[in-house]
Amino acid sequence: MIPTTATIRDALATYLSQQGMSIHQFAGQAGINSGTLSRVLKGQQPIAMSHLERITKGMELPEDHFYTLYVDECFYYSSPTWRRLRPFLLRSAELGRLDCIEQVVQNLLENLTYAPMLFEVAEGLFLEGLWQAAELLYKNVSASEKYQNSERLAVCQFRLFRIALGDDQTQNLQAALLFECYLDRLDEADQLDGLKHLGHVYGSMRRWHKVDELAKEMLRLATIRYNLQRRSDRREINEKTPEKPLYFYILYAQLIRSTVCEEFGDYKSALDWVSLYMDGSWIQEDNEEVKRTIAQFQEWGTANSLLYRVLAGQYEALSEYVEYISLRTDEIFIALYNIILSANRYDWNVDYILERFAAYIPYQTYSTEFGEYNQQVMSDQHNRFLVELAVYYLHNKCKEGINFILQSLESSARINNEGTVIKCVDLFEQHRHLADEEEKEQYKLLIRKVQDSHEKKTHYSSSFL
Repeated sequence: MIPTTATIRDALATYLSQQGMSIHQFAGQAGINSGTLSRVLKGQQPIAMSHLERITKGMELPEDHFYTLYVDECFYYSSPTWRRLRPFLLRSAELGRLDCIEQVVQNLLENLTYAPMLFEVAEGLFLEGLWQAAELLYKNVSASEKYQNSERLAVCQFRLFRIALGDDQTQNLQAALLFECYLDRLDEADQLDGLKHLGHVYGSMRRWHKVDELAKEMLRLATIRYNLQRRSDRREINEKTPEKPLYFYILYAQLIRSTVCEEFGDYKSALDWVSLYMDGSWIQEDNEEVKRTIAQFQEWGTANSLLYRVLAGQYEALSEYVEYISLRTDEIFIALYNIILSANRYDWNVDYILERFAAYIPYQTYSTEFGEYNQQVMSDQHNRFLVELAVYYLHNKCKEGINFILQSLESSARINNEGTVIKCVDLFEQHRHLADEEEKEQYKLLIRKVQDSHEKKTHYSSSFL
C-alpha cells in the first residue's frame, strides 16, 4: 500500500513544537510513559491503539482524528499485528469509520489466514447491532472464501440476508433468493433460524405455498433435533444452538402451517394445527421459559380458534373474539384486520368495533413475549388493512374510504408492494367521483412515485441479472 505523506509522529512533533512542550510534559498530560513516548516519536516502537487514544486525547482532538493515518501506521510503518488491528476495527465500527475498516480489511485479506479472525469480529459486531460494519466484513470474508461449500461462507450469507431486510419487498426478495441456496450449508441450528426468517419474507409477500414448504422443513428439522436431544443427556461443548429452544421451532412451525391453512380458507385444517401447538405436554424441559412459551402459544391458539369461526362467517363468535382480544393489546391490530376482512366478506357492520379500537389503526410495532412481530409482515398487513378499511367505508357510502386508499397507496409504494398498489389503483378509479380535487392531486403524485419506483426496480433487476 502507498502511505500518505504525513504521519501521526509528524503531527505530534509539530504539536509539541507549537505548544513549546517537552516530551516529558506531554507524556504527563496524555498519561503515557515518557520513555515509551520518546521511542514512539523516534519510530523505534509501533503506536499501540492505547497510545493512539491517549495521544489524541492529549492533543484535544476528536477520537478518530488520526484513524486514517493509523492504517498507514499498522501496514507501512510497522508490521500488521492482530493485537493492534482488532481493537482498531472494533472502535472504528463504534465510531462509524467504515472507510478505515475497508482499508484494513482490504490489506489484511491479502493474507487469507486473517479471514477467520475477521469473521469472528464480524460476528461480534452483528450481535452488538453494529450491522453496517459487520456487513462490510461479511462481504469481504465471503469474497475471500475459496470453498463454496464452506459453512463460514454460508453464515456470512445468512448474516448479509438478515442485514439486507427492510421495508422494500423487492430488495427483500432478492436477498432471500441470494441466501436460500446457502441454507442447507449452514449448521442445523442456523438452518432453523434461516427457515424462520425466510418464512417471514415470503409471508410478507403472501407466497403461502413457499411459506408452507419452509414451515414443513422447520418442523421436520426441529423435531429430529429435539428427539435426539431428549435421548442424550449431554450436549457437545461446541454444539451450536438456535436463537430459541428447539421446542419453540416445533410449535412455531405448527403455528405457521395453521396460518397457511387460514390463508387458503381451510379453517378445519387450521384448527387441527391449533390443537397441536396449544399442546405443550410433550415438552421435556420444565422451567419458567417453557411455561411462558406454552402460555403464549395457548393464548394465540385460543384467539385463533375464535378468529377462524369469525373468518368462516359465524357472526355469533365476533363479540366473544372482540372481548378476548381487548385484554391483549399486542393482538388488537391483527384482530382488527381480520374483523374488517370478515365484515367485507359477509357484509357486517362493525363501526362500533372500529370506534372502540381507533387508537390501534395507525401503523406501529407490536411486541409479544418473544419480541416484536416481524416488521416486514406487519407493514404488509397494515397496508392491506388500510385497503380493506377503504373497501368497508366505500361500501357504506362513506367518503373517508378515499383517504384510506391514499394512505395505503403511499405506504405500499414505499415498500414496493405491487399487489396492494394495484388494488389501491383499482379502488380509487372505481370511486374517483367521491374524491375532491386535493385528493385527486395527491393520487396523481403518488402514481408518479409508483412509476418512478417501478423504473428503478426494473433497472435494479437488470443490474442484478
